[in-house]
Amino acid sequence: MIRRREFITLLGGAVATWPLAARAQQPLPVVGTLYGVSAALWAGNMAEFRRGLAETGFEEGRNVIIESRWADGHFERMPALVADLVSRKVAVILVGGGIEGVRATIQAAQTIPIVFTTGTDPVAAGLVASINRPGGNVTGLTNLAVELAAKRLDLMHEALPKAGKVALLLNRNNPVVSQGEFQAMQSAARGLGLELVILNVGSDQDLEPAFANAVEQRAAALMIGSDAFFSGREPQIAALALRHRLPTMVGGRLKVGPTGVLMGYGTESTDLYRQAGIYVGRILKGARPADLPIVHPTKFDLVINLNTAKAFGLTVPPSLLAIADEVIE
Repeated sequence: MIRRREFITLLGGAVATWPLAARAQQPLPVVGTLYGVSAALWAGNMAEFRRGLAETGFEEGRNVIIESRWADGHFERMPALVADLVSRKVAVILVGGGIEGVRATIQAAQTIPIVFTTGTDPVAAGLVASINRPGGNVTGLTNLAVELAAKRLDLMHEALPKAGKVALLLNRNNPVVSQGEFQAMQSAARGLGLELVILNVGSDQDLEPAFANAVEQRAAALMIGSDAFFSGREPQIAALALRHRLPTMVGGRLKVGPTGVLMGYGTESTDLYRQAGIYVGRILKGARPADLPIVHPTKFDLVINLNTAKAFGLTVPPSLLAIADEVIE
């Protein structure tokens, strides 16, 4: 027979173990990540995302699960991939890869916290109510790609001061980003005395004719739009630039490697994705996306590929080399 005092002691010990047992049975939170590019292209960014998560106490496999979905450049797949993550009952979604993909996520996951990455003004694009108080279930980070369009044209003009005409390659399927970048670059072109040739593409098959068109119109250089459509297509773009001997500029450090691309200027994406990891971690701990301000980058990189310059017989001005963050040779 168990005495009353012993029973109470046993009962108290059992009660003390209940929360531990309950916690052990609770499933780990699942973070969904969705991007329009390939996993290989975004490996560096996702490593930084995991680093940001770890800074908030979350490590994949230990106390959080990450489910990743990749459109591999086929942005029309984004809605279906979003639906898959929603059915997985993820706790948070990190999304990027074009405004339409972000919008599809916001529409499909109206009760799931969302952290986006984008190259355009998220307020102007209608993603959030304001920079400081995004509102709803959405917050995110912008790399200011559209806002940097004018600066990229200015740098190309410094590299090719005798150029009178420059082509701009845009994705016709993403009018929000394309229109903003066109307006910014058109205004900068007028100030520099340049004529801007607009080339619109929407598929891989459009790239070759676009380069041929730029050469036919005697453009001295080609600016690649800051659209997610062009991410992952740098090898094809570089090969076309090399074949047509057309100095080409892209946005960002990671896109300059292949010979054929002359320069890149943009944000330091790795820190941006580390911050995305921190935001997701804070949301997992109970923070509301509505209270997390949109993050803007603070560091910008200029990368110059001298291998490309040599292939084209170009001499990059010393003044430009002096301010470059990286020179590939």
